[in-house]
Amino acid sequence: MQNIRILTAGDSSILIEFGKEISPEINRKISATIQLMKEQHIEGVVDMIPAFCSLLINYDPRVISYDEIRERMQALVKVEVKAGETCKRIFEIPVCYGGEYGPDIANIAEHAGLTEEEVIRIHSSKDYLIYMLGFLPGFTYLGGLDERLHTPRLANPRIRISAGSVGIGGSQTGIYPLDSPGGWQLMGMTPVKTYDPDREVPILVEAGDYIRFVPVDEEEYLRIKDAVERGEYQCVIHEEEV
Repeated sequence: MQNIRILTAGDSSILIEFGKEISPEINRKISATIQLMKEQHIEGVVDMIPAFCSLLINYDPRVISYDEIRERMQALVKVEVKAGETCKRIFEIPVCYGGEYGPDIANIAEHAGLTEEEVIRIHSSKDYLIYMLGFLPGFTYLGGLDERLHTPRLANPRIRISAGSVGIGGSQTGIYPLDSPGGWQLMGMTPVKTYDPDREVPILVEAGDYIRFVPVDEEEYLRIKDAVERGEYQCVIHEEEV
């Protein structure tokens, strides 16, 4: 991978730019760099924040200097990521599509020239790479939405969208982790909490993971929701070689 740049970002952060385009290859390189840093336990690193094409590293300058962290990172980013050396995690996320759970699915279907059943089939037929987290705790920026389902955001955003809502905004799809305002077209809802402040690890997924939406009917949705509330539900997670 060419043209990786390491830049100063204030007095206690550096920014690594891996390129200018959004791609699975760049995301995989970012995820591999994070994993290497975790394995090496670099003293003084406070936080690592991945984005679409970059990685922000916050460090404590009282523990490690800018020159030291830059030298360490220059070596790490040269490590090649080869097929079979890393695994990807795929989280199955159950979704009840349409009806009161997805009030805009008819709009999405009409815009695409498809039936609602076709929209559901297309939306749930692939695994979505989580490029980054942001906007809200646990909000996933997913890549790979089928072009047929690209749908403009609502002209008038809603004041409140319920946590767990699954929607489409332009070329993106994702899950609202908290109640919040929003302008995405809502197609369904998941009972799974992608963010739970009472959980040991509040955010369910990480950048570099994948999400697989699994259609369920209302009865199954309510059963899973009840299990989630009791703390008894565990997402199905697949691990596959990249």
